[in-house]
Amino acid sequence: MALLGRAKTLTSRTFSLAKSINPTKTSSRLQAVRSSSMADSASSSPFKKIQIKRDDTTFDAYIVGKEDAPGIVVLQEWWGVEFEIKNHAVKISQLGSGYKALIPDLYRGKVGLDAAEARHLMDGLDWQGAVKDIHASVNWLKANGSKKVGVTGYCMGGALSIASAVLIPEIDTAVAFYGVPPSQLADPSQAKVPVQAHFGELDNLVGFSDVTAAKSLEEKLKTSGVPYEVHIYPGASHAFMNTSPDGIKRRKDMGINDENEAAVELAWSRFSSWMNRYLSP
Repeated sequence: MALLGRAKTLTSRTFSLAKSINPTKTSSRLQAVRSSSMADSASSSPFKKIQIKRDDTTFDAYIVGKEDAPGIVVLQEWWGVEFEIKNHAVKISQLGSGYKALIPDLYRGKVGLDAAEARHLMDGLDWQGAVKDIHASVNWLKANGSKKVGVTGYCMGGALSIASAVLIPEIDTAVAFYGVPPSQLADPSQAKVPVQAHFGELDNLVGFSDVTAAKSLEEKLKTSGVPYEVHIYPGASHAFMNTSPDGIKRRKDMGINDENEAAVELAWSRFSSWMNRYLSP
């Protein structure tokens, strides 16, 4: 209960920028996005939907990429499993020699249609349960042809990626994008596997993904003894990796107006090199 309370306090404070959104405009736009994303069940979708069991629960997961390739668990932002996290998973599956990318549905089918809904979903997340979902996803990949498995994620998923480096010994590496876990969930100084992390210099989510949080993470990783990299991108804000037309529109609706193609390309290059280094056979 203390962890959940801490997580709620963190997310409520961190995502206060959502107040600047025009709810009517954003909701109508994201309704269209949500409707199109629901078409993923059609034959044109590159994803295979599976179910993974852990403890006394079952959750959906979505897989794209090469069979028997190294696996990467791809963790959602606070929106849920929607268009942009699927864009990232497809991109990841095609990097280097190819990966098997798996997105676990941490929200059990729920998707935030606007920032207020997304914040509500994240506030209600069982963070320890989410780590168990990630652990089960890693085990599924290793039982289904992936000899090595990494974890990556964005925003909320970035925080959970770092938590995975501390709490899931079966993974081989973690890469986080703009997110640091609450200390009650995981202490980065206790990381067990190599960690790479990416942050935007202009990110204003204090204590979660701003420059101060990034530098604090770096200091903790220094004491962990694992290989690490922490990159801060000049001129980039929160969620700078979201570059689809809908993703850019959504960021602008939230008052985040930067578009930094150079930062995105550099981050993908660093990500690809890192994953190749630690997941190659």
